[in-house]
Amino acid sequence: MPRLEAVQIDLSDSERQELEQLLRRTSTPQQIALRAKIIRQAATGASNAEIARELGVSIEMSRLWRRRWRELSVTEVPVRERLQDESRPGSPATFTMEQITRLYAIACAPPEQYDRPISHWSARELALELVTQGIVESISERHVGRLLKEADLKPYQSNYWLNPPPTINSSQKSKISVKSMS
Repeated sequence: MPRLEAVQIDLSDSERQELEQLLRRTSTPQQIALRAKIIRQAATGASNAEIARELGVSIEMSRLWRRRWRELSVTEVPVRERLQDESRPGSPATFTMEQITRLYAIACAPPEQYDRPISHWSARELALELVTQGIVESISERHVGRLLKEADLKPYQSNYWLNPPPTINSSQKSKISVKSMS
């Protein structure tokens, strides 16, 4: 069985400097730094197995980043972008930011404002209201719950955060402290 040859990596001086800067910078994410180390070692002529052993990664990972570096260096993509993850497939967002913002606005308003005979919003009632108003075609109450959780909104507690408890002013504080001392 023929042995796979490692993709040869040739770094220009500017690429080498950028990789070194990424590695020295404390704010560089660890996965980017690891990929930079793989490329730096590959440029010295190290095999995939040597890189894997020294950095504690798989041979497949070493092979992947060598290949990806080589492919992207032809198109002259900047160094940092070459070390980023590829975009992943998936369905586009179902709801626009405007629709989500309208959900938050409704959740922050009292249900009476929308002629709902309830004291507090639930995820189910919010989903029904969004559909009734024509903001969305359909939405599950679970998704409404997830969106509210992401925004840290709790409409069932709206009475407290819409109407916080009264604050004590300085003259009341002094009266309280005088009473506690006597």
